[in-house]
Amino acid sequence: QVQLVESGGGLVQAGGSLRLSCTASGIAFSRYAVGWYRQAPGNQRELVAIVSSGGDTRYTDSVKGRFTISRDNAKNTVALQMNSLKPEDTAVYYCNAKYDYLNRAYDYWGQGTQVTVSS
Repeated sequence: QVQLVESGGGLVQAGGSLRLSCTASGIAFSRYAVGWYRQAPGNQRELVAIVSSGGDTRYTDSVKGRFTISRDNAKNTVALQMNSLKPEDTAVYYCNAKYDYLNRAYDYWGQGTQVTVSS
């Protein structure tokens, strides 16, 4: 059974920091690209940051220089360090693991963790 479990969300004041973690089980974690997405009320889910199986990273423009994504394959974990948080970062944050192999897409989501940034 595949599980992605997020943790680390919460309430923080603007300018503060949070560290989200996503721990996977039931998959060959090192083969997967893992991303953090977020969805605010009334908005579509958007990609925040992603780390490839090879360790390459990519960020949406609004978080560049503030957020850092990293992975630890030994622990099946991907972290998202969020600094200088802004009220507009408020959303439910989701972890996603994706792997394409032999024309089949393996795509898994966590349950989400709430991040609220107060002004």
